[in-house]
Amino acid sequence: MKRKNLLHINGVGPSKVFLPEGPYLLVLDFLEKRFPRGTRAGWENRMLAGRVFDELGHPLTPDASYLPRRMVYYYREAQENFVIPFQESILYEDDYLLVADKPHFLPVTPVGPYIQETLLVRLRNLTGIDSLSAAHRLDLETAGLVIFTKQAQTRDLYASLFRKQVIQKTYLAVADYTDQITWPHIRQSRIEKGARFMQMQESEGVANALTTIQMIQHDERFALYQLRPQTGKKHQLRVHMSALGIPIRHDQIYPQMMSYTAPEHRLYETPLQLLAKELRFTDPVSQKNHHFVSQLRLDWPIRH
Repeated sequence: MKRKNLLHINGVGPSKVFLPEGPYLLVLDFLEKRFPRGTRAGWENRMLAGRVFDELGHPLTPDASYLPRRMVYYYREAQENFVIPFQESILYEDDYLLVADKPHFLPVTPVGPYIQETLLVRLRNLTGIDSLSAAHRLDLETAGLVIFTKQAQTRDLYASLFRKQVIQKTYLAVADYTDQITWPHIRQSRIEKGARFMQMQESEGVANALTTIQMIQHDERFALYQLRPQTGKKHQLRVHMSALGIPIRHDQIYPQMMSYTAPEHRLYETPLQLLAKELRFTDPVSQKNHHFVSQLRLDWPIRH
């Protein structure tokens, strides 16, 4: 059964949920239980507005029967009451790729309370390219280069550059100065999910993360570091720097988790001092040798 391609609404595509075996008579019964933050009336209104679909792209009404082992597609309600006051920029574009500079605090793709205020949705609305898709991710707090693909048929070729670790990534970070480490330093460890929400941690076992770290400049308190990850584990650079005793400046997760701040109450004066500065790779379609450099800057040198 082939799903009809559903349109993007204001740059946002539909979400999906699998219908398991269960004692439900209507799709509405399942949605009410599966998403307790919503209400039955809310889902009814969404269905009546034509924002819930079956696998074939047909709109589902509130009286739609429940059929297990199927997929349901729905459009999330965009109710953001905040604007992220930083602007992305497009650095490069061809028939296959779009490379953007992502500012701090802007997520790459819709997640949690962020829908319209994401880099992907902003770029879809700006360019009119509904097929735009991120080839990789950056943390919300991290600024710098993000590669997007423009054609579905070549998307996996570019994503595989990151999976196969054949793309050279260079980051810059500001952290405490130390004279206790010989540079360059190679940090190799095993990174897994931590016990606390959002945190990753180093643990015993076979290493799955490797970063080469070099100090570039320093003053009496802080230093500018170059980081080159050869792997792509979640929060890898933040975990490795914290494990060395030099956590990245303004990190709200490592070494200690700070209290969560909702987007509308976030303080923008202290961004995480981590920047995805350079990307080098051979284009798998055109065979061009690409070298992209972010135009964004960290707070360096620091004014004490």
